[in-house]
Amino acid sequence: MMKSILSHIHLFQISFFALLSFTILLHTTLFYTTLLSTHLPLSISFTFCLFLALLHRHLNRPYPVFLLNYSCYKPPPHRKLPFATAENFVLKNSANFPTQSIDFMRNIYLRSGLGDETYAPPFIFEDDKNPTLECAFQESHESIFTSIENLLSKTLIDPLRIDTLIVTSGCFSPSPSFTSHIVNKFNLKNDIKTYNLSGMGCSSGVMSLDLASQILSGSRKIQYALVVITESITLNWYSGDSRPMLVTNCIFRVGCAAAIITNDPSCRRDAKMELVESLRTHHGADDMSYHAAFQEEDEKGNPGISLTKDLVRVAGVNLRQHIKILAPRVLPLSQLMRYVVAAVTAKLSRGQSKPAVPDFSTAFEHMCIHTGGKAVIEQVGRVLRLHDSVTEPARMTLHRFGNTSSSLVFYELAYFEAKMRMKKNDRMWMIAFGTGFKVGSLVWKCLGDSKQEIDNPWNNCIHKYPVKV
Repeated sequence: MMKSILSHIHLFQISFFALLSFTILLHTTLFYTTLLSTHLPLSISFTFCLFLALLHRHLNRPYPVFLLNYSCYKPPPHRKLPFATAENFVLKNSANFPTQSIDFMRNIYLRSGLGDETYAPPFIFEDDKNPTLECAFQESHESIFTSIENLLSKTLIDPLRIDTLIVTSGCFSPSPSFTSHIVNKFNLKNDIKTYNLSGMGCSSGVMSLDLASQILSGSRKIQYALVVITESITLNWYSGDSRPMLVTNCIFRVGCAAAIITNDPSCRRDAKMELVESLRTHHGADDMSYHAAFQEEDEKGNPGISLTKDLVRVAGVNLRQHIKILAPRVLPLSQLMRYVVAAVTAKLSRGQSKPAVPDFSTAFEHMCIHTGGKAVIEQVGRVLRLHDSVTEPARMTLHRFGNTSSSLVFYELAYFEAKMRMKKNDRMWMIAFGTGFKVGSLVWKCLGDSKQEIDNPWNNCIHKYPVKV
């Protein structure tokens, strides 16, 4: 019944706007005919100005931006970190951790939603190995170089065709920068434009793609951009006893993604998706949001990233602010009108009626929700009133790969593809949160059905999912 009503409303909308457009066109045609017959010089001037305006619009219209392909890093099997291995590593280093801290990490891990097949950096598996700079480079080079090599082999893109290189790594920012490491490794051209993003947390994957799209859409020539999204677990390992900082040891895992996006119209037939909307909101002016996730030293001088108890609440509050801006851009008119009416009603009721939450399932067939942790996924589900089937990819990604920080949305995208759920013209929403506090959204249109990829990180295990966590 409801679908029938909505279809009639949609039909009415189409009919109304068609009639309105026809009326405007008719009156414009009559006006122009009258002008042409009575004022020839004026009509010629008008025609010339109209031609210049249309030509200017055509020459300055933004190019469409396509996700040509991507690759997610899958570490070798001997880097898997089951609970027993994680506990053994902590116990071997028990001199750094009081008994209470060990019990705390054990409880966090068991309730985190992570499974026994997530991946840890190399130093975890080596005897008497401390998280050194050398270990951090080993972790980063393995993941970054492997992801890029797999991506280039799939797309058959000559590295010399890459015009822009963007690398985002939240906490590990070496010198020379990661972009220099990549330029040297793959012998990229010397006039390539490079950007290094840091300190943006889990949102930086979405943010870096937004930056690349802004560069490409504003360019007047065909370009290719390589975006590398990574994080270093090695140097973020916390060896103190501050509980807000110990949480990072329990949920963050190794991950990296590389993607090539382009504004080349000829790539439409080969690209996976087209970017149709992006939004970034920054909520750092609020002190609680600013301090929700913070890198600092504990009382003993041990550095770490503190994830406060306010983090989940901050994520919910800022998500509501974010979708207030996003909703008018993506929601169908019928759903948007309902949202506006409900919002006005809530305002007039002076708090007696709850604020409206738009139904984003009417705008998107798929959602890549920030997989920062079990509590964050549940909070997003509550705020947006999402069914468990919608949050399933996020929960399963957390279970299989853990929190891979800024690359997490790509592991979630790979889940959709491994399940063969994406169909041509489907719309996908990627949303991620980051320190500061930031929220980023990307809206994609699928240009083809899902295909089996030889380097999909879910290969050989997708048949097990979904699992009950």
